[in-house]
Amino acid sequence: MRKVSWVAAAAGVVLLVAGCGSEGGADKGGSSSAGSSSAGASATGGSGSSDGERLTGAVVTKELTDAATAAGFTQDASGEQIPAEAKDCMVSWTADAEKAKDPAKSYADTVATLAKGGWNEERKTEQGGSVIKSLKKSGWQLQASNHSAGPLKLVMFVAVDSSPECAAALTAANKATPSS
Repeated sequence: MRKVSWVAAAAGVVLLVAGCGSEGGADKGGSSSAGSSSAGASATGGSGSSDGERLTGAVVTKELTDAATAAGFTQDASGEQIPAEAKDCMVSWTADAEKAKDPAKSYADTVATLAKGGWNEERKTEQGGSVIKSLKKSGWQLQASNHSAGPLKLVMFVAVDSSPECAAALTAANKATPSS
């Protein structure tokens, strides 16, 4: 069950990034789109994103699935599995980038659709052909990673509810899962 531990570690990175000074700019490469889609949540009917109301794991999963499949991705069934007790606190969606016609375009389109749906880009890092964007919506932090420029095609989206309750649930789920 090494995958579960890896996803829990990824969640820790997402939570760490969520706590680091988010001025809304880009870390590297500059992004003028940060914070430009604040009206997106009301335009899409809310989906639990209004002030004070928290998103659920099911809603985040649906938003990711809808955005990614509309952009040309199919979900990789062998992607990371989330423990049952953490499903409302964490979502992992791995694209089958090998099957996508243009993984980089599909990634960009997925992120753009999420932004229109109220996910605000806080940070962008580009290095060696890889792009990682950090987005936030209603207490959730999303890491959108595109590593499809080289021979290994990996595109993945990991979202974590940054509430203290979910941090505790993810820690407990990681401790309960034996690593191999």
